[in-house]
Amino acid sequence: MSGTHIPVMLPDVLDTLDPREGCVYLDATFGGGGYTRAILDRAQCRVWAIDRDETAIARGASLAAQYPGRLHLLQGRFGDLLPLMAQAGMAQAGMDQAGIARLDGVVFDIGVSSFQIDDPARGFSFRGDGPLDMRMGRHGPDPSPTAADLVNTMPERDLADLLYQLGEERASRRVARAIAAARAEARIETTGRLASIIRSVLPRDKSGNDPATRSFQALRISVNDELGEIERGLAQAVRLLAPGGRVVVVSFHSLEDRIVKRFMTQISGRAPAPSRHDPRGLTDALPALFRLLTPKALRPRAAEILANPRARSARLRAIECLAVPS
Repeated sequence: MSGTHIPVMLPDVLDTLDPREGCVYLDATFGGGGYTRAILDRAQCRVWAIDRDETAIARGASLAAQYPGRLHLLQGRFGDLLPLMAQAGMAQAGMDQAGIARLDGVVFDIGVSSFQIDDPARGFSFRGDGPLDMRMGRHGPDPSPTAADLVNTMPERDLADLLYQLGEERASRRVARAIAAARAEARIETTGRLASIIRSVLPRDKSGNDPATRSFQALRISVNDELGEIERGLAQAVRLLAPGGRVVVVSFHSLEDRIVKRFMTQISGRAPAPSRHDPRGLTDALPALFRLLTPKALRPRAAEILANPRARSARLRAIECLAVPS
């Protein structure tokens, strides 16, 4: 089932999520099914799993057959997890007296999966030439633009801003200028051509990373609205938690981790107090309904990074529900 997919920080995810008998969990980013399988093996529980990639859901059918009645697969964006699970019939997942589903834990593995990166036809990587696509879900009622659509149609200034903001590419204007000049000659359709354009104007940095890395990251994040998905997914996940339920998030770069850290800090009442000159400081603080389990993000161990270099930038953060909001 897992193929080349290696679930990152799996022991830490399981220890933090703490799967228990008879409970119900959500794997909001099913991918290769590594977390889902581990949760099902850890306890006699049930798991709902979401993925926007239709190929991931198709692969998951064999895993569901191994755990009859315990694994339920849903295709869609995790930013839509509330309506997805409502439409699927949450009576199977447990309801409270108000008819609201309650989950005992939710896990997010943010970003692109190994299956997507390693398939040149998906267009996520510059290591193999393929169509410049980058969509995590390629079929649906309203398919998003591809990476090729962005690099060939965005105004040069807007493209430079995108590369700077989502890829943290300091030479974004130089890269955007090179892309604009190249597309004037012929439409940019492949990952190989785009990577060559970027490499032609950027030297390899001291870290040894390919010069195209940051630009490819920016395009992928934009195509899939990944940062917006994180914000929507977290806000909806906490609404489904039962008391004692936990949300565990593994992220892979600073833009993702910043959103997760800010959300968990604020919802657990750990945000800095307002200035004494701020009127908000005059109001009584409400009791926190969530507890921050990771005041400092957990990092992968050296042995894991050695075995799986893709884990090197991972960060794990988690919160626990103390009481259900009214």
